[in-house]
This record gives sequence, structure tokens and C-alpha cells, in this order.
Amino acid sequence: MRPGEGLDALMSPRSIAIIGASQEATKIGGRPVDLLRRHGYAGCIYPVNPKAATVQGLQAYASVADLPEAPDLAIVAVDAERAGEAVEQCAARGVRSVVVFSSGFAELGEQGRAMQERLRVAARNGGMRLLGPNCLGAVSVAEKSIATFSIVLEHGMPAAGALGIVSQSGNLGSYTMRLASERGVGVSRFITTGNECDIDIADGIAWMARDPATKVILCCLEACRDAGRLISAMEEARDAGKPVVAMKIGTSAAGQAAAASHTGAMAGSDAVFDALFARCGAVRVRSIDELIDLGHAASILLPDRLPKGPGVAILTASGGFGVLLADAAQSVGLSLPELGGDTQRKILELVPFASARNPVDATAQMSSRPDLLEKIMTAVVADDRADTVILPLPFSLHLPRLRSIYMDTLRNMRAQFPARAIVLCVDGPEDALAELHALGFPTIASFDGCCATVAALVRLQAASKRPQDKPAAVAQAAPLAADAFRHELGAKRALAGAGVPVLAERLVLDADAAVRAATEIGYPVVLKIASPDLPHKTEVGGVAVGLGSEAEVRRVYAQMRDRVSTRAPKAVIDGVIVAPMAKGVAELILGSRIDPVFGPVVMVGLGGIFAEILQDSAVQMAPVSEAQAMAMLRSLKAFAVLDGARGRPRADLDAAARAVAALSRFAAAHAETVAEIDINPLLLRAEGEGAVALDALLIPHGERPIQGH
Repeated sequence: MRPGEGLDALMSPRSIAIIGASQEATKIGGRPVDLLRRHGYAGCIYPVNPKAATVQGLQAYASVADLPEAPDLAIVAVDAERAGEAVEQCAARGVRSVVVFSSGFAELGEQGRAMQERLRVAARNGGMRLLGPNCLGAVSVAEKSIATFSIVLEHGMPAAGALGIVSQSGNLGSYTMRLASERGVGVSRFITTGNECDIDIADGIAWMARDPATKVILCCLEACRDAGRLISAMEEARDAGKPVVAMKIGTSAAGQAAAASHTGAMAGSDAVFDALFARCGAVRVRSIDELIDLGHAASILLPDRLPKGPGVAILTASGGFGVLLADAAQSVGLSLPELGGDTQRKILELVPFASARNPVDATAQMSSRPDLLEKIMTAVVADDRADTVILPLPFSLHLPRLRSIYMDTLRNMRAQFPARAIVLCVDGPEDALAELHALGFPTIASFDGCCATVAALVRLQAASKRPQDKPAAVAQAAPLAADAFRHELGAKRALAGAGVPVLAERLVLDADAAVRAATEIGYPVVLKIASPDLPHKTEVGGVAVGLGSEAEVRRVYAQMRDRVSTRAPKAVIDGVIVAPMAKGVAELILGSRIDPVFGPVVMVGLGGIFAEILQDSAVQMAPVSEAQAMAMLRSLKAFAVLDGARGRPRADLDAAARAVAALSRFAAAHAETVAEIDINPLLLRAEGEGAVALDALLIPHGERPIQGH
């Protein structure tokens, strides 16, 4: 089923039944009844309770079969042992969607998984969509449709707005909705998916991508059960102009273990999630505060006011505030371009002792004289050298006189510059903030949060405009030769067939053959032991480099065989590899592995000490195109090392990108048989001179991965 299909009855139901409805509004079965009545749901509410004639003043029914109609939505609020029968009765009655609050299913083990499978089968056979089990339900704010027992709604509904929230964790999603409400940010929809027996996070994203009430989708993600569905949903949201702001939790080893225990799903690699978000145009954040701030700002600035680039102009009445904001801006990758000469002259004509370059310190004169404030702000906002204007207003909105001055000026700014990105660093009374939001000004309370939000808006704009370069699909390849998994020579032969560049090498069995091979290849040469038992060849003295003569080859060959037989007497030796001594300007590590969720992924990082010390690598789902491979290279922190920094020769980046793309195609084509690939190093020659894989290892499925060699 296409992600998002069949959720209309869940999110816009004309009638709701509550199975296990309770007289007590504080109980899980009583809370939905109370909230629906209290907040004014206009549809029919059908409490189902065989022991009561009425529930909270509403007529009750003994069973789903006794209802006067098949409701669009049924809420199951009974214990796990009775939930299966309740869902089956809903299917028999023709209910279109079900929310199962009950816990005690797949998150508890094998017996729970069997009970959960019963729910899934019943929903599928009945043509119903099922949310849960073990979930906190769903809410549509404007319709007052409430299928949750969350305490967040006890003191009021959020304002209707443009933020959609979809979360695997019920409490995390509920907390996000509460914070949004407290900050005056309107919410359109709220979905928590729990164990995802049927409806998953991809369904929520895809449905909100088609929902006219939703402009921005906030996603709280613990794990992914179906990579294809999640990718499809995020791409649909991107294509619909609905940004996905994602907070992926469970990034540490302990966090990933907790996520699996909580949701009953395998947690994929965190680096692969980063790659997924980048490929699908989503922007990742690391905290709930960032999630709310970015979602709020994007919902206000979309579609025409997003920053076009990282340049910001800071206008303040305090030099100290300007410095703080400048530091915060630069720490998140924003730049502060110097304002134009005309702009600076206008500011200094108005306030001769101002600092007019950027940050602009217009001093306290800016807020004491409304005429100066508007003229200075007009000059700054009109200067297109900056993509975003940041205006800090600490305390100002709490003082009636200053509030009036700033509100009038900002109202005029919006009229003069309707498409300009202006972000306010301010806290204030709820009604003042609501007025600013309505005028099109995002408000963020903290300096750091304000700059982080602007930086994220820049990434969001770039993601929405980035051309979607998709590699061609790769068919499953013919089986590999047996020696592909035996040692590096076979591995490199297999990779060479896919387009990974390798050297001309020979496998020899004695010293005479080694000399003949070296003569044919040309001195100097390298000797390497070939053994399926010795992936770490250097540890047993199985590598010798820079051999420049026949005599040296004979001597080193004999020494190597003796040394290896002494240090690894049980190792099977296939012979010795003779290879040319290659030189280059930089080294890369290339690799791939099978991610448990996303399948084959490809990795590239700088080799040598950079790999170990900097932990600098880029990951993407395989296959990748050459353009995507080049983007991976450019994303490396140490990319300047490859690009000719400090007078170094520029490496052949095009050859490197071709090698990464070729490896990714090979990994995708052989995903059924190859679990892991390691090319270490890929030697990069100077620009235009190519690249070559000097060593390689293929690991089949079923073998323990070997770290390095």
C-alpha cells in the first residue's frame, strides 16, 4: 500500500467509538470521551461499555455490533488480551480506522509479537488502517478530533496552525505538541505510531504531505522498519514543498539498544540516517527546542521568505548583544558580510557614533526615537548583501512604549519588504508574539537558538532547491568467482570488473617467478603475501615496498616467506603478489556494508592518520551517481587536503568520484552475497592522472566483519 493511504478516516472522522470507555475522565478509557466533549468535537461519540447504560452523560453501547452505524474511527482502550477481539469486531462492523492504546505486544517479546500479528491480520482482512498498538494516538486540531489519552490536552487544545507532528514515541510527540502550544505555535495534526503494527511513520509523513492544513512536518524518529516507504514519504513531502524537520534519537550505542527494546525494531546506523535525510531534502535537528524553533520559523517564512544563503545582517541597540549574536552566527556556519557603503553612510548620517559595518550597533538612540529606528532598519533590510536580518529585542516587548515603537516599525517593514527574511530574537507577551507571527516574523528567545534556526533555514532552502540526481537502478549481478573472497588479488579483480581502477599485478609461487614478474612490471615493486587467513598482512611481515632490483626481490621474497611461516605457521599461503610501486598525492578509504534497515551503503574517508584521528567520513545509500560521490568527497572536513590546500598538488577528484560510484554499484549489485567491502587505500594521483585501489577485501555474508587490514 502506498504510504499515507486510508488515513482520512483516522484524521478526519465523522464519528468515533471508544471501546473500553470509562465513567472516570482520568482513566485511559475515559479520557478520550472527556476530551472530545470538552473541546467540542462536532461528530458522533459512541462509548462502548457493556456494563453501563451511559458514560459521562452519553448513551453507551454493549458492543461495536450494537452501534447505530459503523464509525469512521474506533479507539481501543482495553488490555492487550482483549484488544485482538475488539479489533476483529471493528473489522466485522466495517469500521474504517482503529487506534489501539493498549501496550503489551511486540515490545515484550515473542508472545506479544504473536498478539500484535493478530491485530495486523484483522485490520488487513477488514480493510482498516490501524494505529498502534502501544501508542498515544492522533489529534486533528481544527476538527477537534481527539483519539489520544495524552494529558497535554487537559488544559486546552493547541491553536490550529501549520505544524504537523508525527512521532514514533508517544510522550516525545506529546511533549513536542505541548511546547509548540506554549510558544504560540499552531499545530495542524498529531500522530504517534507506537509499535507500527500497520500505520508507520512514513504513512504519517506522506498523509501530511497531502494535507492542506499542514505546511511543515515535524518528525520524531527512533527507528525505521521499511526504508523504501520512508524514502518515498519524505520525497513526496519534499516535492509537495512541505519541509520535513527530523529529530532522530538513539544515536549512541546505548541509545540504539534502548530504541530497539522500546519499539521492537532494529535501529539503523546514525550516519545512514544523516545520508537519508540529506538525500530526501529533510533537515535534521538534535533537540526538541531546535525542532520547535525551526518548524515555527519555516511555517512562517514559507514559501517565499526562506533565506537564500548564509549571510546575515545583525541590527542591535547594544554592541554586546551584537557581538554575542555574531559569535553565535559564525559558530553555526553563518557569515556576516560587510554592508554596502551607501547603507553605512545612511546609518552614520542618522547616528554618527553608531557602528555601521555588521553587526550594526545603532545604540540606544534606535529605540528612543521611532523615526531613527525605521530609517536605520529600512537601510539594513534594503541591503541585499545579507540574506537574513536578525533583530534582537530583549525586554522590549514587555514595555508598552517600546512595544508600540517596534510593532509599528515592524509592521511597516513587512509592508515595504514583503519577501524579506527577518528573524526576531525576542521573548514577550503571548499576544505580542502572536501579532508578530501573523505579520510574518519568526520569534526565537535565545541568541544561540536564533542563529541555529537561521542556519537550519538556509539548509532547508538549499535542500528544497537541490537537483535530485538519482543513480540508475542496478540489477543483481552474476555470482562472483570463488577467489573474490579469498585474498586481495581476487577481490581487486572482481572490483575492477565493476570499474574500480586497480594495478597490473601478478601472483607468483617462487622467487624466480617473482623476479620475472617484477621485470615485466618494472622496478620498483611491492611484494605482498596472499593468504585467506592473513587480512592483516603487515602484522606478520607480509608486505615489502620499494624493491628496486632482481637481487632485492629474491632476498626479500625468501625473507618474507620465512617470516610469515614463523609468525603464522597455520596460515594457508596462496603465493606472493608482485605489484608496481605506486605513488600519489593523497589516500582515501572506501568501503561498503549492509545496513540492517537501508541495505547496501557506501562510505568514503581520508586515509592514513586522518581516518583514525579525525573520524572523517561520508556515508550514502548505494548506489550513488558520480555527482553524489563528488558531493560526498566535498562534505569531508578535510576536503581541502584533496583540493590543493597550502600549496599541495590537487588530487584527481573526478577519478575518486568515479571509483566511489563504481564501488557503490558493485555493492548494490552483490548485496545478496557481499556483506562488507574495504578498499584501503585508494591512492589518488595528481589531477588528471587517475586513482588506483592498492588493497581490497570482500567479506561474504555469514562471516564476522574484519576491521581494517
